[in-house]
Amino acid sequence: MSTTLPLPERSLAVKRHLDRAGITAEIRVLPDSARTAAEAASAIGCEVAAIANSLVLLADHAPILVMTSGGHRVDFAVLAESIGAKNVTMAPASVVRESTGQAIGGVAPIGHPSPLRTFIDIALREHDEIWAAAGHPHTVMPLTFDLLEELTGGEVITVSV
Repeated sequence: MSTTLPLPERSLAVKRHLDRAGITAEIRVLPDSARTAAEAASAIGCEVAAIANSLVLLADHAPILVMTSGGHRVDFAVLAESIGAKNVTMAPASVVRESTGQAIGGVAPIGHPSPLRTFIDIALREHDEIWAAAGHPHTVMPLTFDLLEELTGGEVITVSV
């Protein structure tokens, strides 16, 4: 992993958010893409379940952010019930970009133009250190579960059975 490469502009926005929050998490630049949990885990050297996937979804047509463990898939019926929505679907790439300012595969839990209603998979709590995208498909940052919850103001929920 390299931190000597300059940070992409979207990752700089994430860094500014971390700085304002008084958080010293180091954004790392990976030599290859970390668009999937498996790619990220391989590059970092951690369990896939310790990857905090950032999913922008539509809950009753409104964009939400779900931070889920890379160790399993989100069950949309379970998620909908957990958040009190009638319908949950994947957001199209245009909505992801508009809501976060970031591309799919690099969506950070923070650094968006305006905060998104955020939900955090309770399964991430099992890990002392979790890794999230940092605004670009080649950047990641280490966080703790508590820090992720604090930074996002996210509600901890169950996303799968």
